[in-house]
Amino acid sequence: MFPERLRALRKGQQLTLVELADALNKKLPTDKEHENTGSQIGNWERGIRTPSYVEIQRLAKFFDVTMDYLTGLTETSTYDLARLFISDKSLQFNGVNLSSKDRYEIYQLISGYVHGRGNTNRDDGPRLEQGSLDLK
Repeated sequence: MFPERLRALRKGQQLTLVELADALNKKLPTDKEHENTGSQIGNWERGIRTPSYVEIQRLAKFFDVTMDYLTGLTETSTYDLARLFISDKSLQFNGVNLSSKDRYEIYQLISGYVHGRGNTNRDDGPRLEQGSLDLK
């Protein structure tokens, strides 16, 4: 399961093996001796080699998925947007950072849309106070 998920995540971001290795080395640096290579990642995708726990953790962080999803222990990597909007994670849209006010406005738009559909079988999730998302 891991090789297929890794390949799908990589191709979903339209990265070559070498590009993924370079991106991992830049975003999550390690010592020179343990830097990733395209051939190493190719071996993982073909199931020839198995990455270490640390490498799986780095890949999960890079692709923003859980280790359980990456290794096949869970079937989805679903995110609750409401929880994401009130989290302390930095959010971007098309490369532009969203401010606390932006996040609140977008949250309100999505919430209004979902409520407007008349979906009665839902968990409304966390509540936000009017005006902003305090991320500190």
